[in-house]
Amino acid sequence: MDIDRTPGATVRIDVWLWTVRMFKTRSLATQACRGGHVQVDGQRVKAAQKVTIGQEVRVRKAGTEFVWRITGILPTRPGAAIAVGAYEDLTPAPDPALRGFVPKRDKGLGRPTKKDRRDLDRLRGRRPER
Repeated sequence: MDIDRTPGATVRIDVWLWTVRMFKTRSLATQACRGGHVQVDGQRVKAAQKVTIGQEVRVRKAGTEFVWRITGILPTRPGAAIAVGAYEDLTPAPDPALRGFVPKRDKGLGRPTKKDRRDLDRLRGRRPER
């Protein structure tokens, strides 16, 4: 399967998002367009909006904004390795300050873990050691 790179080629935005594997189904891509989560060149678009090579697509999905430039049109949904060639990823790297830390429970505080309960049971003689 070849990627169509002719300058005048067009395809619906929901179909393009589905073929490059941004969404699992085409109906999910359509819903994202209806919900205002998809922008092409800074403008919100409907699912039937035609896109061409060179346009910038922004998609808000799961709290993250993806920014892609269209570099090719795919006639059908190919494998992931081929689909990557149809766009250029312009998404900025996430801010490390926004990444949270994983909280850890200090030993002896709160409810015992499963390992703690097993150790207590062995100490009390309720379970044999394995």
